[in-house]
Amino acid sequence: MTFEHKSVLLEETIQGLRVKPDGIYVDGTLGGAGHAIEVCKKLSAKGRFIGIDQDQDAIIAASERLAAYEQATVIRSNYCYMVQELKARGIEKVDGIVLDLGVSSYQLDNEERGFTYRFDAPLDMRMDQRQSQTASDIVNGYEEKELYRIIRDYGEDKFAKNIAKHIVAARTQAPIETTGELTEIIRRAIPMKMQAKSGHPAKRTFQAIRIELNRELDVLRDSLDGMIDMLNEGGRICIITFHSLEDRIVKTIFRKNENPCTCPPDFPVCVCGNTSKGKVITRKPILPSDEEMEVNPRSKSAKLRIFERG
Repeated sequence: MTFEHKSVLLEETIQGLRVKPDGIYVDGTLGGAGHAIEVCKKLSAKGRFIGIDQDQDAIIAASERLAAYEQATVIRSNYCYMVQELKARGIEKVDGIVLDLGVSSYQLDNEERGFTYRFDAPLDMRMDQRQSQTASDIVNGYEEKELYRIIRDYGEDKFAKNIAKHIVAARTQAPIETTGELTEIIRRAIPMKMQAKSGHPAKRTFQAIRIELNRELDVLRDSLDGMIDMLNEGGRICIITFHSLEDRIVKTIFRKNENPCTCPPDFPVCVCGNTSKGKVITRKPILPSDEEMEVNPRSKSAKLRIFERG
């Protein structure tokens, strides 16, 4: 299967980066190189681009597509190691960073990857195929209270307790091995009248398990400050999120870096010593146009936020 992924908010992201021909730019979620190619087109021979992705299929596809650009370097890694990977290559500061946090169309449409409830496939969901733990290990190994926690917190599903209960009951009969088996268990845990109102009943649980398996929120939360610190003055970081949990983290960390003061509001002057690292460019997130949502329905939940280093 060919690695295909239509980059969301492509034009808006490239505009937000304000690419300088001789600058250094990083894409921490390289995917099929959609954003990367547009950045590389704007770079001179003195410019530099580094693309990072943990998915081997993405690395192969992106490497082929970026082969024509001598400025481009492709690294297989998680973006949580971005600072270390760049410093290992002699790069201390960069002029722009892109993160597109969505699951790629390729990952969703490739049955073997086990990301979606649309196909009956082995429960996998690994972003990095080198990882030993899979979604099956979570579904069959987590205690009921832990399953409840992740479905409640990461899936924001009000039927989380009942779904967790049904999963544990089902696996006592036999291990839950496929996405189809898990989907049927979830269907039985949610009242039919609610299934008709809220979209596919398995959507939230699949999201929760994927987030837990790949530590998506932890990686984002733990990485953003370090990436902002790597930006040159005037450099920008552009982040595209696809659900409220990610967006909330980005919004909060951007605001904290803009205004890190911890003094009580009634203090006449700041005494904590924390100084601003820059400014939030997007007071409200940039959303896809109606035209983009029509052409690419998967863009509907996307939000772009931008921070500029001061």
